[in-house]
Amino acid sequence: MAAPWIRPTPAGLYVEPGDFHIDPTEPVARAVITHGHSDHARAGHGKVLATAPTLAIMRTRYGEEAAKASQVLGYGETLDLGGVTLRFAPAGHILGSAQAILEHKGKRVVVSGDYKRRPDPTCPPFEPQPCDIFITEATFGLPVFRHPPDGDEIARLLDSLRVFPERAHLVGVYPLGKCQRVAALLRRTGYQQPLYLHGALQALCDLYRAEGVELGELRPALSAKKEELRGAIVLAPPSALADRWSRRLPDPVVAYASGWMRVKLRAKQRGVELPLVISDHADWDELTGTIAEVAPGEVWVTHGREEGLVRHCELAGIKARALQLVGFEEEEET
Repeated sequence: MAAPWIRPTPAGLYVEPGDFHIDPTEPVARAVITHGHSDHARAGHGKVLATAPTLAIMRTRYGEEAAKASQVLGYGETLDLGGVTLRFAPAGHILGSAQAILEHKGKRVVVSGDYKRRPDPTCPPFEPQPCDIFITEATFGLPVFRHPPDGDEIARLLDSLRVFPERAHLVGVYPLGKCQRVAALLRRTGYQQPLYLHGALQALCDLYRAEGVELGELRPALSAKKEELRGAIVLAPPSALADRWSRRLPDPVVAYASGWMRVKLRAKQRGVELPLVISDHADWDELTGTIAEVAPGEVWVTHGREEGLVRHCELAGIKARALQLVGFEEEEET
């Protein structure tokens, strides 16, 4: 079942006939990028091929260093690269995120990138792609990781607001994807009060709005008076939860939206009073369910809890291997 035309290299997955890398971990001549998070979309490549939102994210984050040249490939469009047919399908991870579907010599390989299976008002949902080889992430690739419904976690945040109406609620959110998703989920419940933003979140929120994602009224937290922030929700990068910036907030309830909040020790180490298990990655049931749905002959696991998912596949009679690619980190967007 092996596809020798795609293989792991020190720079990441390399597609030899097309002479391009997928989500390379170092600058390369030609890169196909699945989404805009910095462990997948790095600066300095010669030419980048990605969805339009992903290219916009890279320009917002890296400016002139995003790439020397770029090309847009929309969902469902196809492109021939050295005899390899490339197509993108939604990955459901963040705005612009895509699975790369590659076909060559009668074999179909799907590179999932990062993905999730539950609805997200800020991006199109994941679309399963039957394939011969499925190359999947495994960030939460252990049975202990089963994410609760997003609505339940947002309800816990709103319940805390009702219990502590005099306290600001400071929510740690990764600037790309998680911030905008939490805002959109709040709006979906009917919460229409202004959301206050740390300055580091503004540019990407503006980009999401420009792409048609409705986030409601957003105000800069820095210019708000202390009294104005009582009973308000303040969104900030996780790195700002315990710095001097947060000291001006009225007796804040510190919350953090991440799949890692399932691990109580992580919440305690960060001083999180209200852990919110909201993840932009598939949990164990979604990872294993997706593998069953796409029915591959072989599974390659790129990063995360590789051994657990490989073992699951082996027990299910599916050939599997851990690629052990370096450079993909457990970023706070999870």
